[in-house]
Amino acid sequence: MPAKKQPTAQDAVNASRILLDGLARGADLADLVDELQPLHPRNNTFPGEVFLHLAAGALAWCGASRADPIDLEGLRERFLPEYTGWGKDRRKLQFAVLSAAALHGGAEPDLLDEIIWWQTDDFWYYALLAGIAYIRAAADRAGVPVAQVCEALTA
Repeated sequence: MPAKKQPTAQDAVNASRILLDGLARGADLADLVDELQPLHPRNNTFPGEVFLHLAAGALAWCGASRADPIDLEGLRERFLPEYTGWGKDRRKLQFAVLSAAALHGGAEPDLLDEIIWWQTDDFWYYALLAGIAYIRAAADRAGVPVAQVCEALTA
C-alpha cells in the first residue's frame, strides 16, 4: 500500500491562491469547496491551517486588536449568508473562528485535541468558512472591496 502523500508548501500556496482568487472574483461557496476539496488529504486538517492563517492575516490587515476588535456577534449572518449550518455545525464554525482569532493574537490552537471529538473529517471546511468570514469582515471594516483584501493577503 503506497504511503499517503503529505501536503507540501506548494499545496499550501495552491490552497491559499484558490481561496483568495475565488473570493476576489466572487465565486460561490460551493464552487470554492469543489475546487479545494481535492487538496484535503483524508483524516488531515490540511488545508484548514492555511485558511486559519489567512483569516488571522485578514485580522492583522484591517487592524483588529484588543483595543479595536472585530465584533463577532452576527459574524455568520453578516459575512456568511450562504452558510445554513445549525447545532454542532455552528459550534464547529465557532471553533474555527475563535482559532483564527487566537492565531492573530499569538496563540497556537490545539486543533487535534478539539477535532478528534468531532468524529468527522471536515475541519478544513469550517476553517474555510472562518477564512471567508474574516476576509469579508476585514473588507467591510476597511470599506474596501473583498478583492482588495485578497490582493493584500496574496502579497
